[in-house]
Amino acid sequence: MKLGLAIEELHRAEVHLTRTLLAVSDRHAGDHEVFHVARDVARWSQRHVTELARVGADFGVDLDPEPPHDPGVLETIRQTTADLLRHRSEPGLLLLADLRHVHREAAGVSLDWELLAQAAQGARKRALFELARRCHPDTLRQMRWANAKLKESATQALVS
Repeated sequence: MKLGLAIEELHRAEVHLTRTLLAVSDRHAGDHEVFHVARDVARWSQRHVTELARVGADFGVDLDPEPPHDPGVLETIRQTTADLLRHRSEPGLLLLADLRHVHREAAGVSLDWELLAQAAQGARKRALFELARRCHPDTLRQMRWANAKLKESATQALVS
């Protein structure tokens, strides 16, 4: 069975989504809603990472139960670039770009949860299926938050 590979990929995607949400939160610290909501929904992905690491052991996959809290080199460069651009570009456009990125990342994670749920169901791995059933709705809410915030911010950012 290749369920271990699916768990490993989903773990990687959730770690990346966590980092993305925390970076967006930091970049838009002046927007209190974005700052706090992005941090809140990042905690959901952090919980998913922990749970995937726990269940991964049952499938021969050794995963880190905690996503790294410090950004990697590429994220640091991206953060610095965003900080420099903030002074040259409209903050609203940067927010739209960041929210689009969050939405795309969450959509990918959502697909991975779907694939894992289908495979777990087919393999009759009830605990794995229940994990997907519990966690996937959080990812859908992350995606809906980014989409709603995009709709709310688009007019002002693009028309003004």
